[in-house]
Amino acid sequence: MGWKRKIYRHIPKHHNGKNRNFSIQKKLRRENKITEEFEIMLASLSLEDVIALKLELATKAANGYVYGIPIWHTIPTVIKDALLKFALSATRSRKEAARFLGLDIISFNNLVNKYKIKSFFEEE
Repeated sequence: MGWKRKIYRHIPKHHNGKNRNFSIQKKLRRENKITEEFEIMLASLSLEDVIALKLELATKAANGYVYGIPIWHTIPTVIKDALLKFALSATRSRKEAARFLGLDIISFNNLVNKYKIKSFFEEE
């Protein structure tokens, strides 16, 4: 073994590539929407619990009226949006994000444009 891989212990893997500025956590903290304490509590919940709680809170805000909203049919769109954001924040490049999701790069780029994912990460 004539070569050794460089290990950068101080720099997280996903911060080395083109996606280094894509972080949902940093964006929400910058906007003062989350705190470290909230993240700890959120981490203890399952994804199913988080979705159910978010839906319950949304119905309370609307005084319990959610009739006519096609939740069952819109949830795949919501999930795809979340997966695209996560894939970009967890990988170093768009190509790696596409592979992570099992998509070809053209389909991935089309979805990123369709869901306007890049604008989510842009600072105002």
